[in-house]
Amino acid sequence: MDISTAAQRLRENVGRVMVGKEESVNLAFVALLCEGHLLLEDVPGTGKTTLAKTLAKSLACSFRRIQFTPDLLPSDLTGLAIYNQKTQDFEFRPGPVLTQILLADEINRATPRTQSALLEAMQERQITVDGSAMRLPRPFFVMATQNPIELEGTFPLPEAQVDRFLMRLELGYPSAAQESALLKRFEQTAHEPLDALAPVLDNATLLELQRAAQTVRVEDSIREYIVSIARATRAHDAIELGVSPRGTLYLYHAAQAFAATQGRDFVLPDDVKYLAPFVLTHRLILSAQTRLRGRTTQALLHEIIESVPAPVEQP
Repeated sequence: MDISTAAQRLRENVGRVMVGKEESVNLAFVALLCEGHLLLEDVPGTGKTTLAKTLAKSLACSFRRIQFTPDLLPSDLTGLAIYNQKTQDFEFRPGPVLTQILLADEINRATPRTQSALLEAMQERQITVDGSAMRLPRPFFVMATQNPIELEGTFPLPEAQVDRFLMRLELGYPSAAQESALLKRFEQTAHEPLDALAPVLDNATLLELQRAAQTVRVEDSIREYIVSIARATRAHDAIELGVSPRGTLYLYHAAQAFAATQGRDFVLPDDVKYLAPFVLTHRLILSAQTRLRGRTTQALLHEIIESVPAPVEQP
């Protein structure tokens, strides 16, 4: 099975549960193909948890959900060793992070200490318990959620952790037609649509597709275009902190994976333009004066992309 066929099957399968989220599903699949992680920033009730559950079931992956709270401890994520009086030995009780798709709900409500435990899992794909490292299963995909409205009792994510997310998405509200279709769908069945969902991919196929995405061709001109956009963010007067080299690499791999979902074995400049807001915006920190003027990272990034000449095919 090629990547474009897999992406189409995944969109259709998720569409049995969710209405009007084809773009978000495709971008989540792109992040998964890159072995990256996803930050979902939106108000409650827009389908963030449902998206994570539906993806996990469609991909035949194990799924766990963690509700982040201020009293959540690192051991609540990783697990801990408990002394067994019968065997007179310590037994490891695995935590919820030992899964394939992890939903970190309201991640910014946990303390920095707990967030750092998740950071190790995201970046190193391992956890450390009692000084011993333990590898996480593959694929390992974190979908973290944030509520951008309610900030009371939250701990802002450190830049090092934000930079580990390949993309940031906003699901948004459905259109009137989509919301009406959603009501009709639940009206016609007494059962939860998610319960009847069948997988469309297995783990072995998914790992093969991840490897295949890395073989998509990227011309030198496209590579230089990506670097030029990243460097332009670092030189902009209104931006205090520009895109990191990790962000440049993520945009490169995301463009490869996205091109593959479109049935191509090569990357176009339009792929980079389309993905840049999802991959780069959350990595930018505006200067204080820029924020006071009410300018946004989205608007600034759009200006930068328009100012950097895109490569054109030579005649």
